Amino acid sequence: MSDPSEYTIGWICAITTEFVAAKVFLDDTHEPPASHNVVVAVLPDGEYGLSSAAAVARDLLHSFPNVRVGLMVGVGGGAPSPDHDVRLGDIVVSSPRDGYGGVFQYDFGKSIQGRDFVTTGFLNQPPGALRAAVSGLKADFEQYGSSIGEAIEEVLGKATRMRRKYGRPPRETDNLFRSDIVYDPSNPVVNPGPEMLVPRQERTEDDDDPAVHYGLIASANQLMKNAVVRDQLALGKGVLCFEMEAAGLMNHFPCLVIRGICDYSDSHKNKNWQGYASMTAAAYARALVSCIPPKKLENERKISEVTHRVLAIQKDVQKDVSDIKTAVNAEVFNRLPIPEGAEYDSQRNEHDPRCHPETR
Repeated sequence: MSDPSEYTIGWICAITTEFVAAKVFLDDTHEPPASHNVVVAVLPDGEYGLSSAAAVARDLLHSFPNVRVGLMVGVGGGAPSPDHDVRLGDIVVSSPRDGYGGVFQYDFGKSIQGRDFVTTGFLNQPPGALRAAVSGLKADFEQYGSSIGEAIEEVLGKATRMRRKYGRPPRETDNLFRSDIVYDPSNPVVNPGPEMLVPRQERTEDDDDPAVHYGLIASANQLMKNAVVRDQLALGKGVLCFEMEAAGLMNHFPCLVIRGICDYSDSHKNKNWQGYASMTAAAYARALVSCIPPKKLENERKISEVTHRVLAIQKDVQKDVSDIKTAVNAEVFNRLPIPEGAEYDSQRNEHDPRCHPETR
């Protein structure tokens, strides 16, 4: 391994399938992406969620203190809507929308009796260098078309044993069930009829396939398998996909979240598209890294420095709050009247009739 201080981009995956896809696209046999050194970390086997992601990010920054931007790359559950034709294998990129920084933690807030659940808090937006690279790559794709599919085929052509798990599944397995059709494990649907599916037009040669979508990603500590809630958040908040790690990173590990869509966040969730979705996300991430000029990345502050500064400020604020509370309490107590005889131990020198003479 090279000197740890030479690594400037941190790439985090949640599962082994995502890690394999990352390694394939960042292997040393490939031309280095825009002369950047990228360190890839994966969550421990069997661990998921916000806290696990935060712990991995913390360890990564400890071992590679010069990392300046981060990527959270892997799979997610899609949230199709009339405005966003999200399909299996597509890529969703976190982008600031409607007052959100790109990631929305939908299980954090307050519940008031008789009212809807109200989300609170704010998660940071991705670093400027990454947002600029997203804009540049988006423009390239609109002008010349996406090269994600070709990049995957090139990789699988060299690593043929990966094709079974990481190649694209048949199109007929991409089924978006109606929200009221709930999966029954005792009677699984093998060949769903059109009355059970949401009608969608076939993509043409002029359409990018897989397509890239930009917008809000919903994150929480729970797996989304509810089509009704999915549709509510897709229509009400503009959510494009769901996942379980990003909210634990955004305020401590400034990063861009990139998700390949492997299911539709409903009860029909399965892993048939997980391998290919991991590949589409990794292919996009590598293309994005190639768009970041090294000089642009040097202008970003080290994440470890930002984190330490934030923690120092937080500590100072907590001390100031504690000092203010102490001063306010002292002022209030000094103004309170003290009734005669109510002071602590005010009767210490008086004789207690229950005691023997000269004992008190």
